[in-house]
Amino acid sequence: MSTLYEKIGGQPTIEKVVDDFHKRILEDSSVSGFFSGTDMEKQRNHQIGFFSLILGGPKDYKGRSMDQTHTGMGLQQPHFDAITKHLANSMTASGVSADDTKAAMEAVEKLKPAILNK
Repeated sequence: MSTLYEKIGGQPTIEKVVDDFHKRILEDSSVSGFFSGTDMEKQRNHQIGFFSLILGGPKDYKGRSMDQTHTGMGLQQPHFDAITKHLANSMTASGVSADDTKAAMEAVEKLKPAILNK
């Protein structure tokens, strides 16, 4: 049985998704402020590793846990919704099927309590 990571095309697709995702979030004034002062190249590498991990790919993520990463940011449900919408749209734009995008978003949804520190 292949993992979701393999089904969507592995590393090349994840890189494409993350690049498109960053473009979308940086253009969205409702969430772009959370990334001011962020080294986006470092962020890109973290997110490629993280998305690979949660989709069943290589366990290369070396960043902090989601609750540590997002502590003190003041993220609320509307921010989470905007980010997940951008991520889903990036997956679709990168050629990921609707079913695989839905499965990936279910994995992300499970992280919401840690991301929102609730």
